[in-house]
Amino acid sequence: MTIDTAVFDLSDAHTTAMHELYRHLHAHPELSMQETHTAAFILEKLTHLGLETFMCGGTGVVGILRNGDGPVVGYRADTDGLPMQEDTGLDYASTSTGTLADGTDVPVMHGCGHDTHITVGLTAAQLLTEHREAWAGTVVFIFQPGEEIGEGAEAMVEDGLWDKAPKPSIIYGQHVWPGLAGTVNISKGTAMAMADSWRVTVHGRQAHGSQPEQSIDPIVLGAHMVVRIQTIVSREVHPMKSAVVTIGTFHGGLKENIIPASAEFTLNVRTFDPEVRDRVLASLRRIISAEAAASGAPEPTIEEITSFPQCYNDPSSTTDLMAVLGEVLGEDAVIEAPPVMGSEDFGLLAEAIGVPSVYWFFGGHAQDRLDAGTPPGNHSPFFAPVIEPTLTTGVRAAMTALLSRVGTTA
Repeated sequence: MTIDTAVFDLSDAHTTAMHELYRHLHAHPELSMQETHTAAFILEKLTHLGLETFMCGGTGVVGILRNGDGPVVGYRADTDGLPMQEDTGLDYASTSTGTLADGTDVPVMHGCGHDTHITVGLTAAQLLTEHREAWAGTVVFIFQPGEEIGEGAEAMVEDGLWDKAPKPSIIYGQHVWPGLAGTVNISKGTAMAMADSWRVTVHGRQAHGSQPEQSIDPIVLGAHMVVRIQTIVSREVHPMKSAVVTIGTFHGGLKENIIPASAEFTLNVRTFDPEVRDRVLASLRRIISAEAAASGAPEPTIEEITSFPQCYNDPSSTTDLMAVLGEVLGEDAVIEAPPVMGSEDFGLLAEAIGVPSVYWFFGGHAQDRLDAGTPPGNHSPFFAPVIEPTLTTGVRAAMTALLSRVGTTA
């Protein structure tokens, strides 16, 4: 399919407005599922464009752009920031703060580029509204909260997203990343890993450090668990399969001469294959339980923190999209890439209604920054994409995907 790129060419006025929009969003991030002001801002912009709008999943926003008879297509952009102190030195750097669920006050930054995603989604909505003569159908814009903690997509689905909005035949999404600005990386099939995070509380028996025989030491016990857990990938997963198990935190005790009553560690598992996922999680439970039994300790408590679904690109739809992206961006700018170990809850939106989805990455760094060495990546206090051509590429990619599926009046 050939798309008339004039439909989404950005005028100087469009570009200036887009850049101002991005800077505003970058300077005012909010924590996951607390995106109150961000949601109000998005809602006002969509309403001004004449879209049907509604709130969903707490701080999620949905905009429906109807333009006559034709296919229904979905497009998703995530909206939350991260609890981290920005260190980019930009004149529009964030000075925002937020409060975590445990009451801790923290700095907040758009350190994963979700401000870019919002900007692209709103700009695409504006261009489609202004060029109604060039297409026919319905676009459902989904501005999703809480991606960073894996709660937003599920919250929107459970809040009746697909009872309130037209069901699309396909859903698209994209993410800025530390690749070359102007390029797109896309995978066929598995695009991103499933991810599971747990909090494990190891129960022991407290005693004075001079009387270890009266204790069950949860720190020693937990250390044995941590070491044994590292054998799962090396000795229980097929060498041609992929899995990552990370122990991210370990806490135990308050004083150097007291063996504590408990210790706690958190872990993260990333896998591509559902069978590998099941094997790794089962092995974790076996090892944690068996090490406790070996120490004569009570059964540990395992609490699920987050669980991200598989992000899977429908192969046929991905092939079709790569062809039209090549026409618009240039064949050299569209790169078929292997899946990444990062995780997303995007796939749940399409999975909930049994339709295909496609998700890709667009670059955010200029060539000179890449040449200078390893550039800052997502979740870094230094990560801020170069504004151009990052934003323009994101808009052109989004518009290409949407226009390749909706009807054309040409």
